[in-house]
Amino acid sequence: MKLGAAVTVFVLAAALPVLSAQQPGDPSSKAPTTFDQKSHQGTDNKPATGAGQTPAQIELLETHIRFETDGSSRKEVHARVRINTELGTRQFARLNFDYNRAFETVEIPLARITHAGGGTADILPSAVTDQPNPIVVDAPAYQDIRRKTVRILGLQPTDILEYRVVTTAHAPLAPDFYLFHTFAKDAIVTQEQFELNLPSSRDVQLRVNPATAPSYEGKTGEGSESRMIRRWEYRWNSPEGKAKSSQDLSTEPDVALTTFTSWKQLSTRLAEKFEATENITPVVLEKSNDLTKSAEKPEEKIEAIYDFVSQKITTVELPLESNGFRPRPPAEILSTGYATPEDKMVLFSALTRAAHMPAIVAFAGAPDEAEKLLPRPSLFSHALVWTGTGKEGRGFWLDPSTEVAPFRMIGANLRGKPAFLLLPDTRENSSQSPWVSVPVDLPFAASQHVNVDSVLAADGQLSAKVHYSLRGDNELLLRVAFHQTPKEKWGDLAQLLSISDGFRGQVASVNASDPSNTRQPFSVDYEIVMPKFVDWSKKPVRIPALLPQLGLPDASTMIITGGAASPIDLGTPLDVDTRATLQLPAATTAHAPTGTSVERDYATYASKYLIQGPDSAGNVTLTASRRLRFLLREVPASRVTDYKAFLHAVQNDEAQDFTLERPASADDHAKPGVKKTFTPTQP
Repeated sequence: MKLGAAVTVFVLAAALPVLSAQQPGDPSSKAPTTFDQKSHQGTDNKPATGAGQTPAQIELLETHIRFETDGSSRKEVHARVRINTELGTRQFARLNFDYNRAFETVEIPLARITHAGGGTADILPSAVTDQPNPIVVDAPAYQDIRRKTVRILGLQPTDILEYRVVTTAHAPLAPDFYLFHTFAKDAIVTQEQFELNLPSSRDVQLRVNPATAPSYEGKTGEGSESRMIRRWEYRWNSPEGKAKSSQDLSTEPDVALTTFTSWKQLSTRLAEKFEATENITPVVLEKSNDLTKSAEKPEEKIEAIYDFVSQKITTVELPLESNGFRPRPPAEILSTGYATPEDKMVLFSALTRAAHMPAIVAFAGAPDEAEKLLPRPSLFSHALVWTGTGKEGRGFWLDPSTEVAPFRMIGANLRGKPAFLLLPDTRENSSQSPWVSVPVDLPFAASQHVNVDSVLAADGQLSAKVHYSLRGDNELLLRVAFHQTPKEKWGDLAQLLSISDGFRGQVASVNASDPSNTRQPFSVDYEIVMPKFVDWSKKPVRIPALLPQLGLPDASTMIITGGAASPIDLGTPLDVDTRATLQLPAATTAHAPTGTSVERDYATYASKYLIQGPDSAGNVTLTASRRLRFLLREVPASRVTDYKAFLHAVQNDEAQDFTLERPASADDHAKPGVKKTFTPTQP
């Protein structure tokens, strides 16, 4: 199981549109918390906004950052917070500051409460603790990654909390340094000040959002002591502040700077860090030989190494920059059995090279067209590795950090997106761009098969057995969820899964295939009971086909870019096949809706509804099937009318019901003396 998983399995499962092909982004993915020069507000519990009074108001937020010629820096954050409600006191009861003591120090010279009724109370040094970050408690090799916590005791509504935090850092990629900062621009911050102090002797690329231009630019000192000062100051509730906030439609930071001259230079610098750890030691060579001894083909050897690194080396889920780009030696990783995502790439690369096959560490998670932005490693959030068989340049991408990703499968949020290769400065690499694109295709056909076998009792209770078999993006999400959840908690996952399917009953049992058996589709089985599913006193009873709803993108979500509508994203091509049977109680008659068939070049849909029986015992069985196949990745904007017609046909078919009738005598026999008033539950 991962240490410090990026997302709770419950949120992951609840977010699953299990029969949806639309997975252009991965729910498990999130913006990383970084430990370098990025600006933070001194607390990981930012107050939530809402109607009426906010729990706390940051009346002043000051940030001063000074860089030196050697890349070291000093950042000072000063905040003054007015506590409005009890929720605000809880949110600011602890201030957490994450850092890496290998190259950073954090000091808190001021933490003070000013009471509304008069008087102040300074927070004593005994209220400050410095411990390993909770993520690395069980990973001693990473316990330089720390969390300094200040307990704010005695805080009450109407109090003012004031604190000052000073972080000094030695740049991990010295003498180069980089930074980005984005202003708050929200109702929680009243006034914000930001100052940037740079040595004039360093060549710095700087980009500033035109909507948030500095209020002051000037120089101090002479010669080698000369420095460039820039200041920003905003009152976000003022007309000027609101105007600037409304002008800012960019997803880029307001202030970004770097001393890296090019992406090529950054690639080389990072490669120096990671290549240095890839020397093939005897321990690494022995392990590589042991893993590949029974494999005959090169790709089989790579798969054996991948299975070991992904499943036998526990992932310590840390932000990409948190360890200062200081990879651990592969032999050390083998001895401890755990590693960060980038360290797992280093280990995989070393084992693969020991088997005489290529491997290159890469960073991913940057936005589209990232190569046009200032070169800085803070754009990346994920580590991957490129490898191959060495024949005719054939290669493929792997992600051992996910632990249960099938071989050659990359998450939907990274496929088709840019990746940044860490290439050493060699003659062979002199003309090669470090930027490549992760292939958009899966290594196998994506499919989702669902079978629902159910029985309707004479008293209206429905019992159903649901079976899933999945290949593709939703398969990976479910694998991760079940892998990260103790088996005794799988019932909670199945309950959330059933709710997303529209079944409003109680899950009685659940079972799943081994999440680490990635060579086969992932399967989930659960049983669910829905009391009073129908009310036989209603004449007639109408029930839907007991199938999960199919997820199709809404044409109304089209984005207008540059005056033109964007294509409708259908996501990864996918074959969804759902089937259901429902055995009715004796003496029940039924009528089935008419099936539908719709075909387009981008998708096809077909449904069938049948009534079988009665059998020798007088039982009637309803059967329903729906199959939706996404053939293309997108529908051109010019065909939106055609797509809307396709969508309308599918939705109309899903809205159709079976009609059931029972003789009054049969109802009376089922529940004598009981008046039924329950309305059918729609799954």
